[in-house]
Amino acid sequence: MVAASLVALQGLALVGLGVLQLASLTRESFTLGVGVGVFFLAFAVLLLAAARALLRGETWGRGPVLLAQLIQLGLAWTNRQELPLLLTGALVLTAVVAVLGVVHPASVARLARET
Repeated sequence: MVAASLVALQGLALVGLGVLQLASLTRESFTLGVGVGVFFLAFAVLLLAAARALLRGETWGRGPVLLAQLIQLGLAWTNRQELPLLLTGALVLTAVVAVLGVVHPASVARLARET
């Protein structure tokens, strides 16, 4: 439940980033801006669907959630010098909690019962 909630929040954040990206298009950055904005929105849809799947006990949601958290950890590590410490900490904390929530024995048992 906690992991699914965190992933849903991450998905909503990506919706916001995607909308902001598309709203700030300029003539010079139009193609790249549209590509990035659409990618953010598509990734957000995947995360929201995976969070819903976890809440419903569907096992397919684990893979995208775990992959997204590993990507998030990598981005936090790579950009740790450029990002504010609080943001870096939030990225790491939410990713670690989400991973622990997905691999927790109670979660694994619940998902195993549903299959």
